[in-house]
Amino acid sequence: MRHALALAALIALSACGLSPMYAGGSSATVAQGLAAVDIPAIQGQSGWLVRNALQDRLGAAGKTTPVYRLDVRLDDSLEALGVLNDDTISRERRILRARYQLIELATGKVILDATAGSDAGIDVVSSEYATIAAEQKALENLALKLAEQMATQVSLALRTRAAAAQ
Repeated sequence: MRHALALAALIALSACGLSPMYAGGSSATVAQGLAAVDIPAIQGQSGWLVRNALQDRLGAAGKTTPVYRLDVRLDDSLEALGVLNDDTISRERRILRARYQLIELATGKVILDATAGSDAGIDVVSSEYATIAAEQKALENLALKLAEQMATQVSLALRTRAAAAQ
């Protein structure tokens, strides 16, 4: 009975249309496409953090000849949320947004034009050092979240492109 249920589950799973994005490991079409993405320098500290996180996610540290370029424009802002009666700030929100385009270098065609974003709340405390450290850590975390969102969308775009070519 158990074997029959397991067999039925496997048949149902294979019929659902899901397939692994990175099937084939580093020789997979998507993995090779990701490794061929050039990420030009992005302005500012937030740009440096996002670019490094993207390079880690995409595996694009100069391993292959670039086929694509990922252009990224960031908007990093810090706004006061909680203002006390004495006009001191008690809470801040750090917002990091990105507009990015994946461009095929050979043709100049835009393959993906998308946005990503995230925000984090920060408590403002009496220690200026602690507040600055919290703002910095929030920026680092937001850069990682943005890079993850962007890498996922780029992967999906490359997968769709590879499926259309077959």
